[in-house]
Amino acid sequence: MKRTLMTIAACVVAAVSMNGQLLYKISGNGLEKPSYIIGTHHLANVGFVEKIAGVKQALTDVDQVYGELKWDAMTNTDSLKVLQEAMMLPDGKTLKQVLTAEQYKKLDNFLKAKMGVGLASPQVEAQMGKLSPMALVTQIQVLMFLMNHMGEFDPSSTFDQYFQAQAQKNNMPCGGLETVAFQSQVLYKGQPLERQIEQLMCLIDNEQFNSQMMEDMTKAFYAEDLDALKKAMDAKLGTSCDSTPEEEAALIYNRNADWLTKMPAIMKAAPTFFAVGAGHLPGEKGVLQLLKNAGYTVEGVK
Repeated sequence: MKRTLMTIAACVVAAVSMNGQLLYKISGNGLEKPSYIIGTHHLANVGFVEKIAGVKQALTDVDQVYGELKWDAMTNTDSLKVLQEAMMLPDGKTLKQVLTAEQYKKLDNFLKAKMGVGLASPQVEAQMGKLSPMALVTQIQVLMFLMNHMGEFDPSSTFDQYFQAQAQKNNMPCGGLETVAFQSQVLYKGQPLERQIEQLMCLIDNEQFNSQMMEDMTKAFYAEDLDALKKAMDAKLGTSCDSTPEEEAALIYNRNADWLTKMPAIMKAAPTFFAVGAGHLPGEKGVLQLLKNAGYTVEGVK
C-alpha cells in the first residue's frame, strides 16, 4: 500500500551513487542560473533540515520557492472547504452505511486497539464516521507513524513548510506545482468507493506490513538513501491489496510528468528551489531522471 499523504523524500547512499543526496542542483539546458530540488518527508522532524548539506546556501542562491502546493493556499477558507469536502463520503453517507457489519466491527476494534476508543465514542464518530475510506486510510497511517515517532512531528512547523517559510522571511515569492483541489481529488477521490473500502480493510488486515513499509521509508529518508526509499515503496504483498500500475501512475508518475511540463518555464523565469515528496524523485519515471531526459544537468549537492 502506497496510498499516503506522507509521500516520502530521501537520497544519499554513497558518493558513487547518483541517488546520494536529498538536495540536487539543476543546471544547463539554457538556464542562466541553477535551480534546486529537495526531497521531503511530510511528517519528518523539521530539525533534520539542518543536517542536509547545502540547503541554506541553495535557498540563498534562488529567487523563489515552489512546493507541491503553495503553503498559504492550503490554509485559506476556500481550500480548507475543498479539502474537507474531498475527504467526506458523498451524499451525507456514513461509514456505518457503506461498510458491512463485519467491516465496521473490524474498523471499530482496530481504532479501539490504537486509540483506546472506537466508533461508539461520539467524538470519534463525529471526527471519523463520515470520512471516506481513503481519507480514513490516510488518518490511520498518520496515527501509526506518530505512535512510532512520538515528538518528531510538529504540525505548526512542518518539514515541507520550512522552505516556504524561509522564502517569506527573505521576501521571496512562493508557488505550487499543484492546487489543493487537484491534489485532494487525486488522494481522496481517485478510486471507486468499493476499492477504497478494500484498501481500508487491507490496511487493517496487514498492519505489520504497512507499519514496516512506513518505517523503511522513514529510515531511508533520514539516511538520505533514495535507492532504499524506492525499494520500500515497491514492496508488495502479492495480493489485490497492492497498488495497481494505474493507481501508482495516478498517485506518482502522472504527477511527475505534469510537473515537468511546468518546471522549465518556472526555472527559466527565475532560479527556483523546489521541495516535493521524495517518493517523486527516484526511478526511471522519477523527477530527477525526467529532468535529465529533458536536457538538464542534475547533480547531488554535497
